[in-house]
Amino acid sequence: MTAPQRPAPAKFGTVLGYGPGDVPVYSSDYPTADAKELPNRQAYRNHVDGVFTGHKWQCVELARRWMYLNKGYIFDDIAMAYDIFRLPAVRVVDGNSSLPLNSFRNGAKRPPEPGCLLIWNEGGEFDVTGHVAVVTEVLPDRIRIIEQNVEDAVWAEGTSWSRELNAAIDSDGGYWIECSYHDASILGWVIQTEDATHAEPYVKTDPRLFNIQPRDVAPPKRTEGNWLNIANPDEAAYFQAMDGARLSETEAQKFRYFCIGETAFREIKRATNELHNFFMHATNYVLQNDELLRTFNIPPALWPRIHQSWDNRRNQMITGRFDFSLSERGLRVYEYNCDSASCHMECGKVQDLWAQAFDSEDGRSAGRDLFEDLVGAWEDSGVDGILHIMQDADAEESYHALYMKEALEQAGIEAKIVEGLEGLQWGEDGRVVDADGVRIDWVWKTWAWETALDEIRDQIEDDEDNLRLHRTIDRTTTPPRLVDVLLHPDVLVFEPLWTLIPSNKAILPVLKMMFPNYPYLLDTRNELTDELRQKGYVAKPIVGRCGHNIAIHASAGENGGDAGPVAETLGNFDDRDQIFQELFSLPNIDGLNVQIGTFTAGGSYSAASVRADASPIIRSDSDIHALRIVPDREIAGPEKE
Repeated sequence: MTAPQRPAPAKFGTVLGYGPGDVPVYSSDYPTADAKELPNRQAYRNHVDGVFTGHKWQCVELARRWMYLNKGYIFDDIAMAYDIFRLPAVRVVDGNSSLPLNSFRNGAKRPPEPGCLLIWNEGGEFDVTGHVAVVTEVLPDRIRIIEQNVEDAVWAEGTSWSRELNAAIDSDGGYWIECSYHDASILGWVIQTEDATHAEPYVKTDPRLFNIQPRDVAPPKRTEGNWLNIANPDEAAYFQAMDGARLSETEAQKFRYFCIGETAFREIKRATNELHNFFMHATNYVLQNDELLRTFNIPPALWPRIHQSWDNRRNQMITGRFDFSLSERGLRVYEYNCDSASCHMECGKVQDLWAQAFDSEDGRSAGRDLFEDLVGAWEDSGVDGILHIMQDADAEESYHALYMKEALEQAGIEAKIVEGLEGLQWGEDGRVVDADGVRIDWVWKTWAWETALDEIRDQIEDDEDNLRLHRTIDRTTTPPRLVDVLLHPDVLVFEPLWTLIPSNKAILPVLKMMFPNYPYLLDTRNELTDELRQKGYVAKPIVGRCGHNIAIHASAGENGGDAGPVAETLGNFDDRDQIFQELFSLPNIDGLNVQIGTFTAGGSYSAASVRADASPIIRSDSDIHALRIVPDREIAGPEKE
């Protein structure tokens, strides 16, 4: 079956028709949105009677709005549309009570009913997010639904639904609904009812399936030699930085790799996609609250620019990395490095070359899709000129830059690498140009934004005029600085300036406040509490890199005292404000503390890798190992699969 021919979409915001209760259904054709009417991200937030229903005009927004207007209840915030399928309840707006929800998988003996929600799984037509529609009519051979963000076409005259979907009843009485897209699938339907007959049962996952399993390759039969192709610039730079062909720098660990099962893989993928969206929700929340924004210790003179960056470049983030603890205790996130994340080449290329060289053929690589996903993100980036890669004079940044340069070129974007500020000069129009006289308009940087801010913190204070660089720079005597490039209003930088917010650990207490029951978040506070002392906690600077200035404190004794850190690192961030995060240790596997890192590309899960260290604090020099995804039976045994 092929996807049906779609009619031409109506302009964004056009009423396509009216569902039950005279609820309007709108076009979500974003390319036709009016920038004057919707100038920023905040303008897309929709409210009815002060109740937030979602972002204009997405599928989840219609589901919430229809429920509220017709039933008086809504479901709470979710990261993805498919998450509705596992919600246990809805919230009655008047009185804030709750009512039970039950989910019925496609083919269940209890058919859908008018007013229930139809849920699509993640994948294909509804990649990453899934989809939700409101069921309006149920017939033996078809159902009718209303939905947003699919066809965006005005309904035919006399029609009161968005689409009809074929249905059939099997010999056992199961009701099946056909998905009209060959590459998508319907999970089922969600009904507000106390009757759980034929509903999806809750099955607890065997916690052992979340363990990380260590393995070692057999000593190679051939001479190890060099398994990197030094004719490739990125591999040559990696070889030089590592002083040889290796993943682990620890001799005793050079044959070690790690495996996770399919269930654990699905969990980290799900968590990555959901958390990215939650971090974006929290970023928006912070940018609407100056009191919260002040806790991020960002110079107020930059606030207008961060707002502008968020409003105009919300969807232009290329890549980031989440750091997780994964074990049978569960999955928890530590932070999101979405400003200047590292280790992309190790994840997306070197771990596969290592596995090939040492005949590690278990399962499949956890990093196999990263390069192509980065290419796709750059193809969607809007870059239409030469992009300058700005890096420090650092061996790791050199191969990182070359790996990204290859992805850029694969995406059809010409890229030039600038090391440090070498060769930068002032052009005739007052703009910064490279050593060849090429004006710098587009930048991808390995530097963190905080590096640029440190360069000017003592200069700008609260004076926004000092950010208008042409007023403060004598170009006859002062060579270009980093900020003259990165903060110039006509230079578009990746990652965008707004990534200062989600990369700052001050966002972690905000997330916990916004989503207090979300299972992947740790209790994190701006102030140290007795509760955290009892649990054990980790003190971290709100801005830091490479595991610097982190202190781990074990749970307090009976007297509630603090005997001091059981592990800590030094660094350059000891003068920064701190957050205090609940202690949730990494799993210790054969003497190594193992951390899972997941990479996003274009805001969605792409790949994963492993870092390990004898120390409980992962640092920039911690070993990287190959990560393989294997069948669950290899992790917990066939009886638990």
